[in-house]
Amino acid sequence: MQIYNTQSRQKEELIPLNPPDIKMYVCGPTTYNLIHLGNARPIVFFDTVRKYLEYRGYKVKYVQNFTDVDDKIINRAKEEGEDPLKLAARYIEEYFKDADRLGVRRADVHPKVSEHMDDIIKAIERLIAKGFAYVVDGDVYYRVKAFPEYGKLSGRSLEEMLSGARIEVDERKEDPADFALWKAAKPGEPYWESPWGKGRPGWHIECSVMSIKYLGETIDIHGGGNDLIFPHHENELAQAEALTGKPFVRYWMHNGFITVNDEKMSKSLGNFFILREILEKFAPDVVRFYLISVHYRSPLDFDDSKLEEAKKALSRLKNTRLLAEEFIYGEENEVLLNEDEDSFLQSIRDKENEFVAAMDDDFNTARAIGYLFEMSHLINSYIAEAEKSSKVDRARVEKALRIFNNLGDILGIFIEDQKKEDRYFDDVVEIILDVRQMLRKEKQFALADYLRDSIKEMGLIIEDTPEKSRVKKEGTPAFEDLMARILGLRSELKKNKDYVKADYIRDKLKEKNIIIEDTREGVRWRFADS
Repeated sequence: MQIYNTQSRQKEELIPLNPPDIKMYVCGPTTYNLIHLGNARPIVFFDTVRKYLEYRGYKVKYVQNFTDVDDKIINRAKEEGEDPLKLAARYIEEYFKDADRLGVRRADVHPKVSEHMDDIIKAIERLIAKGFAYVVDGDVYYRVKAFPEYGKLSGRSLEEMLSGARIEVDERKEDPADFALWKAAKPGEPYWESPWGKGRPGWHIECSVMSIKYLGETIDIHGGGNDLIFPHHENELAQAEALTGKPFVRYWMHNGFITVNDEKMSKSLGNFFILREILEKFAPDVVRFYLISVHYRSPLDFDDSKLEEAKKALSRLKNTRLLAEEFIYGEENEVLLNEDEDSFLQSIRDKENEFVAAMDDDFNTARAIGYLFEMSHLINSYIAEAEKSSKVDRARVEKALRIFNNLGDILGIFIEDQKKEDRYFDDVVEIILDVRQMLRKEKQFALADYLRDSIKEMGLIIEDTPEKSRVKKEGTPAFEDLMARILGLRSELKKNKDYVKADYIRDKLKEKNIIIEDTREGVRWRFADS
């Protein structure tokens, strides 16, 4: 695997410090508002990195922090007349709601600044003792010139960094580039007791301390947006390596900005779009697909038309899943084995290998998605040809679909369907039980028993009691299997001219936002808003 390392400014082979373990730290949000789409990009991308590394056999320990002590939080709390820590805690809860909707897995640890004051104070004391920091009137500053390698991450000289940064004028500092490790408390601000008086930490020290605490002195991957390279990550590196005397990060990864009319999306520019508002118009998997549709280091331009394009593109991949599921669980036909069938599966595996090669090349999700579309075309074409013959090997399509779904799961682009499936699973089971009860009342025991035995194969055991039939789950049956069974039952009912029950199934599913479509190619189902 190759990763572009911001520090070396080139691609490097991924060689973890202690394989197969990978230690990964990603900077989380400052929690003073709902996250916007620009915040969502690194959240989604590094979640994808984590999933792919696990797919490749690595054991990832993933840490993402929350900055819940900060000037922006204090100012927002004053505006709203709320305690700063309570405001931050509220927005952390809101963050998780948004991240969960995007299918982002929780980190192994989500440390907060407010819960690590003792660790931060001890780290600052060590920096002072080693000559890397100094105290001025209750403030503590990092002495940049004491760290000769300062600037090695951004690749700029100290003079260049100063000219391009907002440096707070403070004549008490030894050097204009020196930055705050600890800030003396101002009237009305939250504070913690320290050896230098009441105060709170500067922004940069928190990540150095929490990364070392949870992942050790040297980590494998540190991620964040391009805007964090300087000064935040540059300062993190200087602090951590001054503390330990060891390399802090093996691979620095930074994603590009989301732009609006070629300007970076940001709250300060006022051109940001709250993620939650976007999720009111577009499904979470569409937003996720859009965010990984270009290479992570490239800028990503935003407007609604781009999300509309993403929605159409993703629907093509979803249609392949539906088509394959209908084909697999359709009426049984004679099996035909020949070289053409073997070449189909080999072509699917070739695309899988190309997908992996794209992701191995600095997590090129854009190219990987392209191979997923090529796989989609192969599956669609194979099914179209196979349906012309009554001699078909459905097992090969099932294997192809399994590969297709696995790759889609790495990218997280089928999350909305999965959430809907989880939500409606029990409802579909209830419909099956209702229809079976109707069949038993009309003494159609053969069809009722067929239905019972059919879902038993999935691990759903019907228990008939005097009050009502119940289902006990043994295992984790797939939703598409369940839908195949109920559609198979509906087909049998229509063959027997029992249109009342067939229509009952259709109408009850429609109430649950599951649409049944009878086409020339066969019966299909979809969620109403897919």
